[in-house]
Amino acid sequence: MQPSDYENLTPAQAIAYQHELRRQINIKPLDKPIHIIGGADISFNKYSDIVYAGIVLFSYPELKVIGTATAISKTKFPYISGLLAFREVPALLEAWNKLETKPDLMVLDGQGIAHERRTGIATHFGLITNTPAIGSAKSRLTGRYDEPGNRPFDQSPMYDKGEVIGIALRTKHNCNPIYISPGHRVSMQQSVDIIKNCIHGYRIPEPTRQAHLLVNKIRIDDGQNSGQQFTLFN
Repeated sequence: MQPSDYENLTPAQAIAYQHELRRQINIKPLDKPIHIIGGADISFNKYSDIVYAGIVLFSYPELKVIGTATAISKTKFPYISGLLAFREVPALLEAWNKLETKPDLMVLDGQGIAHERRTGIATHFGLITNTPAIGSAKSRLTGRYDEPGNRPFDQSPMYDKGEVIGIALRTKHNCNPIYISPGHRVSMQQSVDIIKNCIHGYRIPEPTRQAHLLVNKIRIDDGQNSGQQFTLFN
């Protein structure tokens, strides 16, 4: 199935496709060096059909910005929790296709396998591009965990049906944790270690923080700076 076909799916068909994708997920250690890392974010109004996508490329581990790509797309797929990738991936893929150099790994503002059907945005995008991907979310979608300690990089495993699906990671004192989960072709431990290396004084990692700033800019430049804004919490 092509992402351009997503807007014609019913929610039931989208869920069935997630089950198909789930069988293809490969959570394994990344076995090559990371020289370029990408951060991705999406912005949209819940009641609008316009989706703004942005990808920022960084050298790694220095985290110097070396490139960006954006896309403005439209979708008819409804806003449904757990299925947001069907709204977001087509726009994100447009931005991806504009990159002259593809990153060795992507960090996406949303879930990897920390998803009811293990197919959050990072998993979905990693699978269709065959790219190692990590989900770094600002809110929990599913899974139980004990609150991590209050020191930077204190962490707590997230469980669903007896399976560890992610890590709740404290990145700053007196700050809510972020939720890390591998998406595809990277291990859980590597996902946490990479995100730790990307924390530069803010709650969220630098790749998705810069991508968030980028999509906000293109949204404002496009005149869509009013209304309720959403990002990739799927």
